[in-house]
Amino acid sequence: MTTLRGLPPILDAQARVLILGSFPSPASLAAGQYYAHKQNQFWRILGAVLDQPLVDMDYAAKQAAVRAAGIAIWDVYRTCERAGALDSAIRNGQPNDFAALRKSAAAVRLVRFNGQAAGKFAPQLTALGYETVILPSTSPANAGWSFERKLAAWRVALLG
Repeated sequence: MTTLRGLPPILDAQARVLILGSFPSPASLAAGQYYAHKQNQFWRILGAVLDQPLVDMDYAAKQAAVRAAGIAIWDVYRTCERAGALDSAIRNGQPNDFAALRKSAAAVRLVRFNGQAAGKFAPQLTALGYETVILPSTSPANAGWSFERKLAAWRVALLG
């Protein structure tokens, strides 16, 4: 199986909140964009929380909007092997360097995990001094939560 490499973070020094997913889907890797799969609700949910039409924006505008809101986006795995898109299929995952994050994004205090697979890293991020919350996954595979329930959880975690 081929080792896959993730995407660079959407991150700047003003970021206060870091949203961590597990690893980009095949659609996201092919597009070179976070949450590129049309059925993933990430941009729809984040757009509703920020009151921005993120779904309708091109990727550069999405990145600018989240940066302006003080939000960074990254994944827990730098590389992994995976057949398909399911988190349960991730093998030999190598985590990103979260300790280095303190230097490049010193203002980040809150880490919000997009789903349980990414949330497995909550103890490590908590040990680094971040306040962590595991949110319901925006993936279409997470059909147990309605859009409204996901949105409510994300709104509370991002806005307080």
